[in-house]
Amino acid sequence: MAQYIQGKDEDGKFRFETMVYFCEANDNKQLSLYDLLKITSDGAVEDYNQQGMSRDVLYNNHYAILVSRLSFHFHRMPKENEAIVFKTWEEKPEPLQLVRAYEIESKTGEKLVSGISSWILVDPDSRRIIPTKKFEMRPEITRVEDHECMKYGKIPHPEEAEMQVFDERIIKYSDLDGNGHTNNARYGAFVADALPEQLRHVTFTDFRLNYAKEAKIGQKLTVYGKIDEEVKKLILIGKMEDGTVSFEAELCW
Repeated sequence: MAQYIQGKDEDGKFRFETMVYFCEANDNKQLSLYDLLKITSDGAVEDYNQQGMSRDVLYNNHYAILVSRLSFHFHRMPKENEAIVFKTWEEKPEPLQLVRAYEIESKTGEKLVSGISSWILVDPDSRRIIPTKKFEMRPEITRVEDHECMKYGKIPHPEEAEMQVFDERIIKYSDLDGNGHTNNARYGAFVADALPEQLRHVTFTDFRLNYAKEAKIGQKLTVYGKIDEEVKKLILIGKMEDGTVSFEAELCW
């Protein structure tokens, strides 16, 4: 996704303008879930880059930042060839989680997507979680705003007997990123590929995604799910062959 203008705006939010290109849209001619996660993740990384906290700098200071939970509300999904304005900023962290918010708007100021996320701070060698109060590479964050999306949080699992298999896949080389891990945005594609046919053209209003354990190259991932037509909600649970949960997702319409 090419970026035309980027930097902090008058509110201190990292901002850039871009467009939803053909390859970033699904067959509904809307921004795909994969590309939504890609733009939000890349925006967070670039925000830190411009503050002097690149991935290498963080690593050299014994920090790695991993996305944990996401929640998005779709006022209207960005369309193919639509110019958009993306904004992201940090908010006051929780004791063990950094907090980051997102907004996507049209060039005329129409709200398209509102989002909030949590990230864990870990030692890249030991993989131990670091309390956020010990992250001193940037000023203390005290900002708190209201958000037009659901709070990120635990997604209740349906009873096993209520779920069916919606997809099976093997993690491939193209799923990996520069860390050698399955890229977090790829889980947007895993969710989209598991959508039952009758829901592929539904207008979703909310999307939540939780990362539990990384699925690694060569591992088989089975995506179980349940459609609840009464409350208009789809729950998807991605499990590895040993039954360990890799991710959980919720889509509402």
